Amino acid sequence: MTLVRVEELDCRYGLLQAVRGVSFEVALGETVALIGANGAGKSTLLRTIAGAHKPHSGRVLFDGTDVTSMPAHRRVSLGIALVPEGRRLFPSLTVEENLRAAAARKGRWNVQSVLEVFPVLQPRRHMAAATLSGGEQQAVAIGRALMCNPRLLLLDEVSLGLAPIVVEAVYRSLAGIISEGTTVLLVEQDLARALKVAGRVICMLEGRIVLEGEAASLDRDRVVEAYFGLKRPA
Repeated sequence: MTLVRVEELDCRYGLLQAVRGVSFEVALGETVALIGANGAGKSTLLRTIAGAHKPHSGRVLFDGTDVTSMPAHRRVSLGIALVPEGRRLFPSLTVEENLRAAAARKGRWNVQSVLEVFPVLQPRRHMAAATLSGGEQQAVAIGRALMCNPRLLLLDEVSLGLAPIVVEAVYRSLAGIISEGTTVLLVEQDLARALKVAGRVICMLEGRIVLEGEAASLDRDRVVEAYFGLKRPA
């Protein structure tokens, strides 16, 4: 069953075209990694699916419903949640207040279940978000999205700027979330990480999809070539 369908999506910032004629589908329960170099259009694509950026043309369908013109808060009520690049927490609010602020739908996730998945946050639940480490803030950002009880979780650069040991901890928690059947579209610049966590990989270059396939069947050299726009010698 297709949960998300993107059709011929064009996204612009003024005269700059960030996404060019992109089409793809994500099935219910699937984990897809969206990879590509800086400026490939990955974050813009996620923001457009979440409703934070209005496309110039094309359509976004969620569970068969055209949500292209739907505001972001209504998409959240349908079950679309974005963990944005840079976390964007409420710095003066506590961990628990940040989590509760995002409660939008009934379901599996509440403050207690989020703290169980991210136990590092338990002793910090009454601390201001601004006082947390980068890894702890990322855990809060993911937990805040989970508080929406999403059907689709959009993750934008969750490992960016984090120490390797912290990235490992974050991804261990994500593995549990994925195993419960949450549909995930993940932007990740770490190729090895993307190929390991995702069932399918979509590679973007200069706003276009240049490679798509099952992660297990893609040759790493081929992925690297697509990632950087390289061509093999004849």
